[in-house]
Order: sequence, then C-alpha cells, then structure tokens
Amino acid sequence: MTIITRRATLGALFASPLAMPALAQPWRPERPVELVVGFAPGGGTDIVARLFARHLEARLGQPITVVNKPGASSEVGMTYVSRARPDGHVIGLTNMPSFVTVPVERRAQYGLDSFAFIGNIMTDATGLIVKADSPIRDLADLIARAKADPEGMMISTSGIGTDDHLLLSLLAQHSGARFTLVHYTGAPPQRNALMGGQVHANTVSVGEVMTQPDGVRFLGHAGVERSRFAPDVPTLREMGLDITMYSERGLVLPRATPAAILERMREAVAETAADATTIASFAAQFIAPSYEAGPLWEARMRATQQQYAALWRRAPWVNG
Repeated sequence: MTIITRRATLGALFASPLAMPALAQPWRPERPVELVVGFAPGGGTDIVARLFARHLEARLGQPITVVNKPGASSEVGMTYVSRARPDGHVIGLTNMPSFVTVPVERRAQYGLDSFAFIGNIMTDATGLIVKADSPIRDLADLIARAKADPEGMMISTSGIGTDDHLLLSLLAQHSGARFTLVHYTGAPPQRNALMGGQVHANTVSVGEVMTQPDGVRFLGHAGVERSRFAPDVPTLREMGLDITMYSERGLVLPRATPAAILERMREAVAETAADATTIASFAAQFIAPSYEAGPLWEARMRATQQQYAALWRRAPWVNG
C-alpha cells in the first residue's frame, strides 16, 4: 500500500519549474517582416502601409519593411504574397476592389482562396480631380465635354479593375458619356500626368488628394456622405448620380499559414487598429480607419466578388 504524506504533497506542489511543462508562448516573428504593396511608392496604399507598419511592428517585436511590387493592378504584388512561405514573415496589403476584380476579369495568378484574411483596416472614397486652372468647371462640365469629344477627354486611373477604373465605368453607364482611359501604376504617376497635361483628370481617393491639395481642384467623390477631410466637396449622389465607390485596404497572409500565426496576427492588427496613436496618425494623413475582423471581411469580399462577377458578365470594364 502506498502512503502519500503531507510532506510529499507539498514537495509536488513546490517542485522546480524546470520539471513542469512550459506554457505555450504566443507566436512572434523571428526576423523582419515584409509588408507587400502592389502599387508604386507614394500612393494611398503605400502611405497606409508605412503608417500602419510603424505601429504594428511594436506589437510583433520585429521591424516591418514595406516592399513595393507594382504592376497589373496589384496582381504582381498579391501573387508574390500568395506564393510566399506561410510562416508569417510576408504580409500583403490589399486594395479593394482590384483585390477581388483582378481574378474576375482575367486568368489571374491568385484567387481569394490563395489567402488567409487578417482584417480590413481602412476605407477611402474615390473621386475626380482636375488641375486648379483647368477649364473644366465641374463634373457636369466634364461629362458634357466627354459626350462631345470622347476621344479627347483623357482620364487616368491607377490600373484596370481598380476603384479608379470602376468609378469611371459606372460614371459612363450612368451618364452616357465615354472617356479615353489611361492606366498607370499608382497615384504619383497619375498626378505627374495631370500636372504635365497628358490627361485632363485623375480618379483618386480623398486621402490621396488631401495630402497634396495644391494645384488641383476636386470635382466630387463617390462616398455615401461628404468626407470630414473634404467637407466642401460634394458626393456624386448629391449631383444626381447614384454611384458609390471606395478604396479599401486590408491585410492578408498566404493561405497555408498556421492557425497560431494567423490568430496572433489578427490579434496584433486589431490592437493596432484600435490604438489612439494609430488613429491619430491616420487622421494626420486624411485616412479614415475602418477595422473589420478577418472572418467577416473574408465573407464580405467573397460576396462582393460575386457582385462584380455578375457586373462583368453584363458589362466588362477592361476597355471602358
């Protein structure tokens, strides 16, 4: 018969910690993390990436380096992320709607099934600008001139299938006007083209305009309501055009990323998005934070892609 004494019980309770099983520690990256942006440096997506990375790296315990891989309306960058080693050291910053439209309009090298969704972090209404001294007075004037001379009304976008491009497609459908579109790899080359006289107007987000308002004039934007960053700029709805269009940015990992890494990344991103310093730094760059948790965001993106697929079947937007 085995006798358990009080001394033996106390000895077990106060045994050396080395003899006890170690508690699982939250995942942390082992080296610097890449945050991949599918557009050129200096544009809205790039600015969001650099701002958010500065705050997120404090929670992950490693530096985060923004890597720009522009091309094909962000397909180049997103494909790179989808094929990266799924160990948490490569993150992608998506830009909606191109994130969901690229696989609709072409045989893309990635699909929504290529990613694990961390969370959406911001939204920004898409608008139209001209040079400050442009003879185009307002949106109605731009539409009238386009109807009179479609070949002569040249407007830039940041790529096929982006929010810029789709805004113009919807504007053409609603107004009956046609435009000559010139596609670039981001907002900075678009602005250079506008200021240099190669195009008559740019389609860009509110945040991209307000960071460099000098020399341009805002015709309007496609937000549901006026932006607090540009309260004097009317919405397209106010002008009788029932059009809504936003640029959204969210964070993804390669699909095969282990659950422990994904959950830790989701936790860190949620904490960063809610932090007052992050919100203040966003506001200083005219960016509206809009956090949405990974599972909810993924479900919405899949539903949104189905809507764009239906639109594509009715009216493909590649050539207009």
